[in-house]
Amino acid sequence: MTAMKGFARARLLLPLADSLGRETRIEDGYLLYAGDQILEVGAFTAEIGTRLLRENGPLAVVGGGIARVVEELICHDAVMLPGFVKAHGHDHESPIIGLVKDVPLTAWLDGAVNVFTRFLEEEEAALRAHLGESPHRLTYLKAKLDDLYYGITSAMTHHCNFSKYRVDELVEASEQAGTRIIIAVGGQDRNYYKKLLDIPHTVAIERLDRALRKHGERARVTIVPGPDQFFSNGPEMLRALKAWSREHDTLFHCHSSEEPKTTAWFKREYGISPVRYAHELGILDERTILAHQVQTTPEDLQLLRDSGTCVVHNPLANTILGSGMPPIMEMLEAGIPVAISTDGSGSADNQNMLAAARLASQYQKALHQDATCLPAQKVLEMVTVDAANMLGIPAGSLEPGRAADLILVDLRRPNLVPTRKSNVVENLVWATDGSEVRFVVAGGRVVKDDHRFTTLDAGEIAGKMNWLATELDRYKEAAGEVRGTGAHR
Repeated sequence: MTAMKGFARARLLLPLADSLGRETRIEDGYLLYAGDQILEVGAFTAEIGTRLLRENGPLAVVGGGIARVVEELICHDAVMLPGFVKAHGHDHESPIIGLVKDVPLTAWLDGAVNVFTRFLEEEEAALRAHLGESPHRLTYLKAKLDDLYYGITSAMTHHCNFSKYRVDELVEASEQAGTRIIIAVGGQDRNYYKKLLDIPHTVAIERLDRALRKHGERARVTIVPGPDQFFSNGPEMLRALKAWSREHDTLFHCHSSEEPKTTAWFKREYGISPVRYAHELGILDERTILAHQVQTTPEDLQLLRDSGTCVVHNPLANTILGSGMPPIMEMLEAGIPVAISTDGSGSADNQNMLAAARLASQYQKALHQDATCLPAQKVLEMVTVDAANMLGIPAGSLEPGRAADLILVDLRRPNLVPTRKSNVVENLVWATDGSEVRFVVAGGRVVKDDHRFTTLDAGEIAGKMNWLATELDRYKEAAGEVRGTGAHR
């Protein structure tokens, strides 16, 4: 039996598609999809509605039940656009929102991330007994809840620290939520909390092999190497992980040059920048994606440009941690591919992709004293189609053949009134607060229906998460200081 096709219609539609023109803004736009594939996109008319029903039979209308006549193909007072594509994040950080603030990166890693992930490892049995499920899986379900709340349908998750041992639970959480995930499986063998070191480095390769064997055939799951930092991985480890990515034709994802003191320490220890280090190891190319790249030298820009290496800019975390901001305008002018993302919830405190886009633009406008820097259209592309192209996934734009990953943003909210064709992109970037995502379709499934989650139990997750956070506070007080990461170790 053929599955019913899906239909969505909104007062405004932003395809963000090269085939239609990225700046195209459609009034009364519709989208038809079957399973995980978009079939049609365009401006709606009664004639088109009649044809769609005649050719396809009843349609499952997003936010409108089953339509059998044109009048039932309802039009929402919303803007429809692709689901956001998060090119860098950490799904183990949601429970540590607001924990250990006003400190630099490495102190935050030890005081928040390493303590929390160690807590889950050491107390797993007791936590599981109380929660009735894996505390790791609960953590990742909360992260997926955060993503869907803000309209993120695809994400590359840098799964490092103790979480690198928990790929299975992350896959389960993502598949339950309905989102697409690229898991950059972490690894480190030096200059890090000693309990996390992969010695010998082949341990990290074996972990990747196991994950690929178990999850490599899943339609919306991809496994890639994700060495944590250049400062925490030696030459043998990095070469081996990049060789694995080339053998399996995958991306290679790593943090780079994020925090000033650690980057300065790296240069003293190695005599070169992290980017030069990666270049000399032969791991920079168009399939390498570097997160942050804040402390960038003129030579780094040339190496990144010439190698085709991609960069993910995380302005929320970079400012909160006092790391600084990368030279985004210079990167774009050099032709370096750049996407905007949020980083993890622990450092960014939310997964609001539009807030990240807004901050990226504001900072560059102020820094260069040039209001033309990073206009709204460009930063919206950097969290959708540009990010999808960087990750090599068929998402980020609404056009036939792409994934049925889309969102409808409610235009009835006071902060978005008035919104019309002439200012819709600008209002999305400058006026939203993040709560306006009303409907989310991921992989052809309606996973958020009129602000209600359909694949995740938000109330149950919140109750368990509040208890887990209280237990973390108790553990943290008793466990004492963790210290061993990077320059301050």
